[in-house]
Amino acid sequence: MEKDPQTLIDKAKSAMDNAYCPYSRFAVGCVLVTESGKEYTGCNIENASYGATLCAERVALGKAVSEGERKFSTIVLVSNGASIPVPCGICRQVLSEFSDLYIVALNVKGDKIEGNLSDLFPLAFNL
Repeated sequence: MEKDPQTLIDKAKSAMDNAYCPYSRFAVGCVLVTESGKEYTGCNIENASYGATLCAERVALGKAVSEGERKFSTIVLVSNGASIPVPCGICRQVLSEFSDLYIVALNVKGDKIEGNLSDLFPLAFNL
């Protein structure tokens, strides 16, 4: 990870404060870093129809891609819960479309995992 890890964790925590999660109460925030160093934050946005829920990762990725970004180096995720917020299957697939980025995921207790997306998702679908 090129940038200061604590700075990125703090930005992900700040993004987490904007989460809309009235159903699960599991808030997630993230910061997605491009290869050029730009940062895009995201938070989860729940919906009563759970299938319409947006994960923090896809919110940040949507912001970045809509601004023309295509290459990413790092994503940092933070949750307010006891479990570590590893990207779900859909997010793993969507992120794999763009980069084998480095993932740091931690809960507010400080439990964390980190590694490359390809370690978490070794057999991504691709055309």
